[in-house]
Amino acid sequence: MQTPHATQRLAATTLVTTPSRPDVPDRAADGPRPLTVLIGADTFAPDVNGAARFAERLAAGLVERGHELHILAPAADHHRVGTFVEEIEGVPMTVHRARSWRWYAHDWLRFVLPWRSRHYARRTLDAVQPDVVHFQSHIVIGRGLSIEAEKRGIRIVATNHTMPENIVDFTKMPAWVNRILVRTQWKAAERAFDRASAVTTPTRKAAEFLEGNTHTRPVLPVSCGIDASHYTPDLAPRTTRRILFVGRITLEKHLHVLLEAVAKLDPTEYDGVDIVGGGDRESDLKAQTAKLGLGDRVVFHGRVDDEELRRLYTQATVFAMPSIAELQSIATMEAMASGLPIVAANAMALPHLVHDGENGWLFDPESADDLAEKLRRVLTASPEDYSALQRASLEGVRIHDIARTLSTFEALYRGEPVGE
Repeated sequence: MQTPHATQRLAATTLVTTPSRPDVPDRAADGPRPLTVLIGADTFAPDVNGAARFAERLAAGLVERGHELHILAPAADHHRVGTFVEEIEGVPMTVHRARSWRWYAHDWLRFVLPWRSRHYARRTLDAVQPDVVHFQSHIVIGRGLSIEAEKRGIRIVATNHTMPENIVDFTKMPAWVNRILVRTQWKAAERAFDRASAVTTPTRKAAEFLEGNTHTRPVLPVSCGIDASHYTPDLAPRTTRRILFVGRITLEKHLHVLLEAVAKLDPTEYDGVDIVGGGDRESDLKAQTAKLGLGDRVVFHGRVDDEELRRLYTQATVFAMPSIAELQSIATMEAMASGLPIVAANAMALPHLVHDGENGWLFDPESADDLAEKLRRVLTASPEDYSALQRASLEGVRIHDIARTLSTFEALYRGEPVGE
């Protein structure tokens, strides 16, 4: 789940108190009392990926509903260790930054030393005294928080955004070592999730994947959610035909397949390709672009701010998501909210968002020919057919409204029953 937004989300001041919110009404008088929530995340702003974006939007939404929110996350560098008030999604909240180290094989990923995770968990729990702990990853911070919160009898909610099979892409270890690491990580995940009162993941497909690799039952699918009002669909007839991808430029995104597919299109069928995001595969993909003779047709924008991202969504003709490892895909939902038809890999959770012939097309993730054909169907669609695809995307994203997501997690935090 990954979206390259601006990394300048931190308006850091110092100190430990949660900022007051005079514009937020006191809900205790007319409803359940506000909660003190501690979210633990192995990746958070200024990181740019789907898991971080979900945690940021969830936290900001909870603050706006009157709850006291704290985040425990890795520090972006050694100079930002401590507790700060940071502005996340335009909302101030308290973030506890643990000393972290960059993983040498990754362009931005940082991690807290595993043997220090429980120390940071104890220290933060002592300071915050939360009603509930919600961890976003079992790997380091979530593991430490779950152990220490269970000792204190604090309610725990867990959300899984991670596939261990993807983590090993960055280990640079032999295949036999990676197989052992995958098995070890699934066992670690199961232990952490067993401490939680509720376990969620973004889609039913992702829930089945987690249930199939652990003994965790049940796993509740809860959409990451999106505020569609932030995006601007353009329903007027298109004067240009542009293909858009938004996400991290990493191996599992299969962007090499997208470039191969674009090379199979007739140059008269499209005007250009916009690739938004950064990652460790960018130089390889630029070399592939040149080799395929697409240098004048493909634009690598890197990471862009929110305003520019929304502009690129609005002006695009079709959104391509060739990834084979999406547990939901916030970027795809943003594209749908922008009124774009979607061409996506028939893999993991993407079929939950894309329905053949309705709001786009699914393609064989290993076939550049199939991807090219599905892109061609959208790019050459009649105005009437194209408009129908747009309307279906706008209708399909409505179920993923962030308000529903926030209400579901509020219920889980209080131990109230929820349905899928």
